[in-house]
Amino acid sequence: MSVKVKIKKITDDPDFIYPSYAHDGDSGMDVYSLEDIWLPEGSTHLFKLGFEVEFPKGYEIQVRSKSGLTLKEGLVVLNSPGTVDQSYRGELGAILHNIRKKHESSIDESLASTKFIKKGQKIAQIVLCPVIECEWEKVGELNETNRGEGGYGSTGV
Repeated sequence: MSVKVKIKKITDDPDFIYPSYAHDGDSGMDVYSLEDIWLPEGSTHLFKLGFEVEFPKGYEIQVRSKSGLTLKEGLVVLNSPGTVDQSYRGELGAILHNIRKKHESSIDESLASTKFIKKGQKIAQIVLCPVIECEWEKVGELNETNRGEGGYGSTGV
């Protein structure tokens, strides 16, 4: 199944890369950095993506972390998944946060706490997802279950 999504490039950057699937059948499209930036340990940066979108009602776009970037570089989309509502017409962005801590005893440079994000690097992925709207039914009581109110670690840690 495919859904038509309109995309409008809004950057003048000649190196702009449109979102793209890495493999046939992937659910996430890679999005790319438009800038070179150092991201120190514990810091956050909003990466503007250089495009706007329009898609049908009944969908949202989610901005998600790339698993390899998280595992290897310690970079996560901070509010993952970030939600792009159907009616939003501004520039899309990805809020990246560096969760990596410097390992004092390590001589491996890949464990350094400050990360360099290169222009044109994959920084996140976007996924078009269906949305089911909720209609609240106000009631005085809810059905009982075996679990009941057990939550927040009630089954063990």
